[in-house]
Amino acid sequence: MDDDTPTAPETAPPANGAAAETAPAEAEALRQEVEAAKAKAAEYLDGWQRARADFANYKKRVEREQAETYQTATGRVIARYLDVVDDFDRALKGRPAEADGAEALAKWAEGVSLIARKFQNLLDAEGVARIDADGKPFDPTLHEAVVHEDSDTHPSGHIVEVLRHGYKLGERVIRPALVKVAK
Repeated sequence: MDDDTPTAPETAPPANGAAAETAPAEAEALRQEVEAAKAKAAEYLDGWQRARADFANYKKRVEREQAETYQTATGRVIARYLDVVDDFDRALKGRPAEADGAEALAKWAEGVSLIARKFQNLLDAEGVARIDADGKPFDPTLHEAVVHEDSDTHPSGHIVEVLRHGYKLGERVIRPALVKVAK
């Protein structure tokens, strides 16, 4: 052959009948190896599927536990405030009529003030602090300016009036203070 195409090497026919007898044995050995490899692959696939299902179950369990923990913590905090709500309910039911006079109204207002103080004490116990803003320089991380106005009593960029108090929990701002800022 003069062309450059490769050709398969020629194999000599088996010299005797012994080689012909080993071919079925080799085929059987290969078949057994393939079956063993298939069994091992099936075992690995089964293990992988179990691990995947276990992880999915773990993830669901963790999410459920986190939700339960959140509900428990929230319930504990809210339970403390329910006493204040009950106090307000009692105060509203016991509100004096105009005919009861100014003294009765003053005592009622004093009781409402005590409830407000109790509420503030609960907030303090939780680590919630009111942002001190009145007369301070405007800080966009703590304050939200809703009005800019001229002021003779406050320097430019300082807070003239707090329209709604802001609060922090530790160092985290829960709600910025709504403020008027001097021009």
